[in-house]
Amino acid sequence: MGVQVSVFQFNAFQENTYVVSNDEGEALIFDPGCYSKEEENELSDFIAENELSVLAVLYTHAHIDHVLGAAFVQKRYNTPAYLHHLDHVTWNSVASYAHVYGFEGYQLEVVPTQLLKDEQVLELGSFKIHVRHTPGHAPGHVVFYFKSDQFIINGDVLFKGSFGRVDLPGGDLEILKSSIFNILFQYPEETIVYCGHGPETTIGQEKKTNYIHQF
Repeated sequence: MGVQVSVFQFNAFQENTYVVSNDEGEALIFDPGCYSKEEENELSDFIAENELSVLAVLYTHAHIDHVLGAAFVQKRYNTPAYLHHLDHVTWNSVASYAHVYGFEGYQLEVVPTQLLKDEQVLELGSFKIHVRHTPGHAPGHVVFYFKSDQFIINGDVLFKGSFGRVDLPGGDLEILKSSIFNILFQYPEETIVYCGHGPETTIGQEKKTNYIHQF
């Protein structure tokens, strides 16, 4: 079967949390957005039932919807956590506004100690992941490219037919366009794009139809 990508839709923002696993039972968790006890159980039950060993937790960026489950996941699995340093401020700011969105029970977790860098290659267990810094939606946003399996964990840079919002602190449309055109659109067209919200897509599809071309 090779590498499997499992998606979980969590919290009021309908954020996509991903578990990437392989035949050896190794697993990576991307952007844990689980907030309620039911969501936490859904994620942990899946990992337990499939007898997966979590090697690391990785974040595309640190907006609230992508880190609501950070404290739960990092304490539960006690594994290294990865984030780009330019999103440390984004991470630390969540506690100051979580209540505004009704997340009164949000637990602040310490900033991930493992720093992600542009053009870094992560080797975690049997996984080999190419990291690219893709700002515009958030200052420290990155994408994770699994070259041998031809897919990207893309966070909120690109969506099916759309793209990440740029009206949040650190957002910038021109920078986001550069990330999309100069980085994402350079990947092979058959590359699957797993988005932070909504359905998956492909690079080829978005090069043809995404309305980023209108800006």
